[in-house]
Amino acid sequence: MSEHIQLSLALCRIGFYTCLRTLCCKGPPPPRPEYDVVCIGLTGSGKSSLLSRLCRESTDTIVPTTGFSIKAVPFQNAILNVKELGGNTSKLCADHIKKYWSRYYQGSQGVVFVVNSACSAAELEASRAELHSALQHPQLCTLPFLILANHQDQPAARPAPEAWERAPGPTFPLTD
Repeated sequence: MSEHIQLSLALCRIGFYTCLRTLCCKGPPPPRPEYDVVCIGLTGSGKSSLLSRLCRESTDTIVPTTGFSIKAVPFQNAILNVKELGGNTSKLCADHIKKYWSRYYQGSQGVVFVVNSACSAAELEASRAELHSALQHPQLCTLPFLILANHQDQPAARPAPEAWERAPGPTFPLTD
């Protein structure tokens, strides 16, 4: 009888050791691929709010981005390293900031262009002009673009297709 007990205990120890080794001794998880993305748009379009929400951060203290900011946005299968470029629309600051945008384009693998869909017609035209400029830039023209019509919860918001139906340059199928 004691031999059966000893054999049972030995099998339990082997099984327990195998379970522990399987659970605890796994190697590190494989690294998630990282992609560099640039996020552009005019001031007030919601670039900072978008990134804060994607990173699950508070949006209560958002201020317009001066210059640029970089955030790593983790997803289950990848990490997006997003360079958000300030889009100040005042003439004095716009010329100063936007002339440096192209320095941040290098190495980007995608573009997120954010537009305030509840803005005035003049601001929408300015957004279209910036989009047109970005689509023609040599470092961006071959990259995938995501055009995000933000502020859809505002009463004056235009639906995405309406906001871009007269957009210059190539046309894109838009989805809501």
